[in-house]
Amino acid sequence: MRVDDLLHKALQRSFLSAEEGVFLFEQAGTAELMYTANRLRQQHVPGNNVTWIIDRNSNTTNVCIANCKFCNFYRRPGHGESYITSIEEYKQKIEETFQYGGEQLLLQGGHHPDLGLSYYVDLFKTLKSLYPELKLHALGPPEIAHIAKLEQASHIEVLQALKDAGLDSLPGAGAEILSDRVRRLISKGKCGGKEWLDVMRAAHKIGLTTSATMMFGHIETNMERMEHLVAIRQVQSEKPADAKGFIAFIPWPFQDEDTILKKLKRARNTCTGDEYVRMIAMSRIMLPNVTNIQASWLTVGKQVAQTCLHAGANDFGSIMIEENVVSAAGARFRFTASGIQKAIREAGFTPKLRNQQYEFRELPAAIREQELDAANMIVD
Repeated sequence: MRVDDLLHKALQRSFLSAEEGVFLFEQAGTAELMYTANRLRQQHVPGNNVTWIIDRNSNTTNVCIANCKFCNFYRRPGHGESYITSIEEYKQKIEETFQYGGEQLLLQGGHHPDLGLSYYVDLFKTLKSLYPELKLHALGPPEIAHIAKLEQASHIEVLQALKDAGLDSLPGAGAEILSDRVRRLISKGKCGGKEWLDVMRAAHKIGLTTSATMMFGHIETNMERMEHLVAIRQVQSEKPADAKGFIAFIPWPFQDEDTILKKLKRARNTCTGDEYVRMIAMSRIMLPNVTNIQASWLTVGKQVAQTCLHAGANDFGSIMIEENVVSAAGARFRFTASGIQKAIREAGFTPKLRNQQYEFRELPAAIREQELDAANMIVD
């Protein structure tokens, strides 16, 4: 294999094998990967726009029996700090989100042993009856698999019931690394890699838009990273012709603060800014059938995320009015609406507010007023 040949093959939007991906990741220079990925980005999303979104990442419950070794957020059933979010709490969170200009609730939680399908169907129906305009980007494949197991139902039966109740799209949560060797060691209580992919296949069959993720930089090998990308690509290639399937891919580095993995000295976050930029570029190169690649500013910070916009990424994610899981493991970065737009402009791009379907939205009046006030303060 030769780097130049593989980069040329990638520019034709051909499917590289996992072995070819590993060779590129380990042998190609960062500048070469960035250049190739940026050209591919322009094929997928031409122009100078970089998208962002306003949403809130809230949790149904922190009770979980999956016992993931990288998670500081969960509590065991019966723990004094365990909770299930009430409707009154949801109302407060949603109304605050609307005030900030958001329209979406990214709603996830743990594997609660007592919350089955009827709970989520009732919850979604209630939220949609109270707020018909609310978009529910909710749960994820491990939660769907957990509910299906509780109900002894198929993935499609669970997903269809949730869609009928108001589910708008399915996040790519819980992918971590889609290698069962890795999953046995870090998230044994979650569904395996094959079932995660099968849930997404089912979601695509009933027309649900999904995203895909990867949490890397712990105990996985470079080959397992590339096999993860190949698996995502394969499922995307199988989607029905009229389905969007995976609308975006979001990789982020493992956050290790106070996690069991770090305490047991099995893994710690050693991902550098350069490595993250290279993984963003490889994501674009290995996923020629996924349109949007998101840079995770929450875990890598502004400057590294800005560099990713020149390495294949075309989306800057959310200002995240609320986020609890990744932050509990050490992610400390934050953005306001004005801050995220400023960061995009500093990188040489035009910020465009979007919805979950990656369609442009007008800036809400509250944000326009804030920007006008800020501009007036500068003039004064």
